[in-house]
Amino acid sequence: MTTRTNRYLQLNERVPVLDRLFDGTSDLKADFRVSRQSLFSLIQILRRPSDQGWRLEIQVSVFVYWLASATSYRLVANTFHIPRATVHRIVHRIAKAILGLLDVIVTFPRPEDLPVIGQGFAALTGSPVFQNAVGSIDGCQVRIKTPSEDVVCYLNRKLFHSINLQAMCDHKMRFLDIFVGYPGSVHDSRVLKNSPFFTQQKYPPQGYYILADGGYPCLSQPVTIITPYREPVNDPAKRRFNRVFSRGRCIIERAFGVMKSRWRSIFFKALEVHHTFAPKVIACCCVLHNICIDNRDTVEIEETPDSNDDGGTVDEPEGHWSGENLRGRLVAELSGHHNEHNYCACKCE
Repeated sequence: MTTRTNRYLQLNERVPVLDRLFDGTSDLKADFRVSRQSLFSLIQILRRPSDQGWRLEIQVSVFVYWLASATSYRLVANTFHIPRATVHRIVHRIAKAILGLLDVIVTFPRPEDLPVIGQGFAALTGSPVFQNAVGSIDGCQVRIKTPSEDVVCYLNRKLFHSINLQAMCDHKMRFLDIFVGYPGSVHDSRVLKNSPFFTQQKYPPQGYYILADGGYPCLSQPVTIITPYREPVNDPAKRRFNRVFSRGRCIIERAFGVMKSRWRSIFFKALEVHHTFAPKVIACCCVLHNICIDNRDTVEIEETPDSNDDGGTVDEPEGHWSGENLRGRLVAELSGHHNEHNYCACKCE
């Protein structure tokens, strides 16, 4: 009786991409858009005692190669010399495994780490006034192919079909929280108010705040979010606040830029998967982004067609929900520091 074995479990010397993977020295970024260290860090995190031989390495490589190229299952199958149906199973299996890491890899910082993050934002802005900022939040629209249902819901205000990704990052561009899946027509403020970190008041702790653009409300409760003053601003102190504030808030745009540039085939064109699977692919990209940041694996930022979209402005809340009092105190403190000394050595003002 002949024993049948899966073709993808056997190393095939005729497959150049696998030859480069296992030679131990080749640069893998051309094939996988991540460094060797980042790729094998992911493999190590996913490894279980039951994994045998090269099975996991090959499956993870197939998945990351598919992310990096955003090509069809057929072309990935040809590259690895495996059946197309096997590629489909691998992509969905590894995506599920990576999503299982979401709460481990994309997490809020420990309380003892908050002062370090605050100092990071003070350095970004060039002012110690922002030393209690512990995150920057924004949303971006990820283009998808025209869905087969609920077409209008996925049509955003720029008239292409998309899915909302809301993300928060620290001063190093590491994602602290993501919330993905709302159709593109939904405004950033509504996505925010339905996200778990907001509804469950998970972050930031009392005394700290998050930076956001004008697409978000300025809040003191249930979470503290500070936004810039709506332009045009005539008051010099408020104009200075907006300029300095922007240097810290824009770190989330840089984080999006790095992730989009790494997975440019995913984010620079319509994501060619079913719209119900698209949020899972986007979340996997966020997990891999953090793994790359942890391994100091960087890429050059490439401008995206739909970047710097603030989602419009929202009306400022009133009463105990408003963050206006805190924002006013920050303006006053910034004016005081500006008069005493210039904290930013590069003379950004």
